[in-house]
Amino acid sequence: MIEKMKKFTFLLTHREYEGFLGQIQELGVVHVEELQQGATSQELQQSMDLVSRYQAVLQKLDSAAKTYMPDEKAQAASPFTVPNELLAHVEALQAEENKLLHDMDSTRKNIARLEPWGEFSMPAIRRIEEAANLRVHFFRCGNKAFRQEWATEYFAIPVNEFEKSTFFLTFSDGCPDISAEQIFLPQEPLSHYQQLLKQQQGRLDAVRQEYLQINDRQHALLDEGLADARNEVSLSHVHLCHEDVAGNALRLMIGWVRADSTAPLVDYLEQAHIFYEMENPAFEDDVPVQITNNSYSRLFEPILKMYSLPNYNDLDPTTFFAPFFMLFFGLCMGDGGYGLLILLIGLYLAFKGSADMKAYGRLAAWLGGTTIICGLATGTVFGVDISQLEWSFIQPLKPYFLNDNGVGPIFGYSPMMVISVIIGLVQVLLGMILKGCKAVKNYGWPYAVGTFSWVAALVAAIVLYGLPFCGVALPQAFQYVLLGIIALSSVGIFLYNDPASYKRPVLGLLGNIGSGAWATYGMATGLLGDLLSYIRLFALGLTGGVLGGVFNSLAMDMTSSMPLVARIPVMVIILLAGHGITFALSMISAFVHPMRLTFVEFFKNADFEGGGKAYDPFRNLKIKK
Repeated sequence: MIEKMKKFTFLLTHREYEGFLGQIQELGVVHVEELQQGATSQELQQSMDLVSRYQAVLQKLDSAAKTYMPDEKAQAASPFTVPNELLAHVEALQAEENKLLHDMDSTRKNIARLEPWGEFSMPAIRRIEEAANLRVHFFRCGNKAFRQEWATEYFAIPVNEFEKSTFFLTFSDGCPDISAEQIFLPQEPLSHYQQLLKQQQGRLDAVRQEYLQINDRQHALLDEGLADARNEVSLSHVHLCHEDVAGNALRLMIGWVRADSTAPLVDYLEQAHIFYEMENPAFEDDVPVQITNNSYSRLFEPILKMYSLPNYNDLDPTTFFAPFFMLFFGLCMGDGGYGLLILLIGLYLAFKGSADMKAYGRLAAWLGGTTIICGLATGTVFGVDISQLEWSFIQPLKPYFLNDNGVGPIFGYSPMMVISVIIGLVQVLLGMILKGCKAVKNYGWPYAVGTFSWVAALVAAIVLYGLPFCGVALPQAFQYVLLGIIALSSVGIFLYNDPASYKRPVLGLLGNIGSGAWATYGMATGLLGDLLSYIRLFALGLTGGVLGGVFNSLAMDMTSSMPLVARIPVMVIILLAGHGITFALSMISAFVHPMRLTFVEFFKNADFEGGGKAYDPFRNLKIKK
């Protein structure tokens, strides 16, 4: 349901302005309309930057809590009382951590370069160079590439063999011309860098322990700072939502309030003697939207928002498409075993998941339960056609399975194909009814006559011709009644599909007849195309069951010649891999195609426009406990 809104127009002096903003922020019921589209300010940018900084720091602390283990012996961190000071401190810790990681990487490289040479003093090497009046050079080559003539010509001395390489040094006046890699070593000894790495690691551990302490003891202070920063963003944004009038002497603001929440705002405006005007929204107003549904329909609101929020003149379709989406999902999955898995996962998330995941868990439980029912109705459980099993308790149920082995073909077609088309017809007719209701809501009853006439004509034609085709005999009088309904509906279709055009009677009549003929052509072609789209429900459910059965056959046939001890694990691997692939593909199809049927066929026939913007009142953001 779309909540009713009231439009408020405020006229404020500069003296009243700041106090007014503070009060409506405290009330938290006014969605302020932007009168300066795209405007920005330095204060707004600074507030948004501050929000980004808080979010980055909180994300870092959450990551640290999941990554590092607390040390009870760690030194306690100094407490902070000002959020921005704590923010700056954590950012300084991040900068120090990044520098430590960079320095440690450099230290490890120096250790790796020095390890093959062992512990020695570079100043001692320099003293040897001065005493012998020769230069010492360090080299590395493959073990088989070392040449003994280098020892004769350059006094080459092997020091170590490490990782298939020979490390050696030479003594010569200049750099030896040999086929080996020259190595330039750091000036400090190996022990120095090893000790330095320990110190750096110790400081890094201390920084990370401080992350954990801040996350454990002062996370709420950062949450408070983030809430304050977001409030500043809202305030800075609202400062850009007024319009100066009367030579900049007054400020004009427009706001939207839920019709059931206007009382506290009106009381404040009256007491403060602020000029305001409250009115119902005009049809052309861009009204913010808040939808309210029961606990079941609310689970499907994220699916609606993937398309768009309804605009204020739409009907909220959530309650109407929710049961169809659930049914479509079950038919596309088409396997009771997969439904059981979805149900169990959903129940786990609903009871054990985080607060954000509980709603998705409940949705998954509904979808899983529907999939179980659809899978059992069509006789498929983990790719097994249970309608062909010879189990005693299944025998009485075999005639009722909705497949070729149970109910059998309907009009020469698979029963699920026929049922899919019937379900599509029901949803399309429901969409047309909603289209008519929307016309009544926005324009009045006369503008819904054409749409409701189509619904009446289609239902009457289906009963008149469909039931006898199915073997149901209709009384002659009832047939005349149905023909009368079709004839009366034709009057609405051809003579009253556009009441506004009758402002010019002759042209209006001709225009209505032409529009009715065009609508008839569109209905004849469009309705058929829409109904055929619903066959995908049958096709996808059948595909998933067949694919699961193929993997069952592979697991049995490919292992038939193996010993039992080896056969069982191989079968398990094939079944898990095969059904894992089938389950994943079926899940994708079971979300994508029901959404397609909802967003295209149903929304088109329901004349759902979307494009609504969410009702977001200017308010003080509270810290989530």
